Amino acid sequence: MEYWVYVLKSKNFPRHYIGISRNPESRLTQHNSGAVKSTKFYKPWVAIYTEKCKNRAAARAREVHLKTSAISRERIFNNGAIV
Repeated sequence: MEYWVYVLKSKNFPRHYIGISRNPESRLTQHNSGAVKSTKFYKPWVAIYTEKCKNRAAARAREVHLKTSAISRERIFNNGAIV
């Protein structure tokens, strides 16, 4: 089953969020509705990057990489580049 890694950017605050989901569009709606505890105070959010992965394990590994690699995050945050 396919999963997606996604990166969101707050429109009103200097914040980003990295997560995984089977349906990133639906997940973005959840973030913007205030249903996600860690992002509800920084809404609205826009998706600046998505990447399809073949399964949950691959998506989780990619999420961890993005969260721990400053260079990868900087490239995505600044210009949405694939890294």
